[in-house]
Amino acid sequence: MSTHTTAAGGVQVCSLKRDTPQTIPANSPYTVIRFPFGSAESSDAFAMHQVNQPDGYVISSWDTDPRSGLIWPSVSGWGTLHAMIQWEAGNYGELRDQFVRDPLGLTPNPNDTTATEHRPPSPGMQCWTKSWGIFVNPSVPLAVRATHDDSVARKIVLAEFKLVIHGAAA
Repeated sequence: MSTHTTAAGGVQVCSLKRDTPQTIPANSPYTVIRFPFGSAESSDAFAMHQVNQPDGYVISSWDTDPRSGLIWPSVSGWGTLHAMIQWEAGNYGELRDQFVRDPLGLTPNPNDTTATEHRPPSPGMQCWTKSWGIFVNPSVPLAVRATHDDSVARKIVLAEFKLVIHGAAA
């Protein structure tokens, strides 16, 4: 795992990368993109993406448990979310993605979505990036999720999800 640390000013970062395919069912509801723990391309110096979740839940299989897609902010503050999603080529009419606070109903205010985008496909592989600023709180996990409208299951072949908390006390 990379050990990127904060810069002056108390910036805290969690940077996740998935480089194995994740299948998204045909015409499914939004699906949380799942990320491995301890990946060489990931960085989690502030323990925001851990097997042992802050609420006591322990993830046994990152590739099947949607909780492996959660980032639990380390502190409250202003956060910037970043995502990169690459889909395999397919017969899409539309690709959809969004950031979401509490996508799994772990708090009294679940499925608080933001930065939802519905995108027409481009020729070939579908490659998208997005950024969005939001207030974050350690008791509310964050995720990026996606879906498509192809008539068959399709794969996300590469994904990244990052949270940068600005002005956090180091």
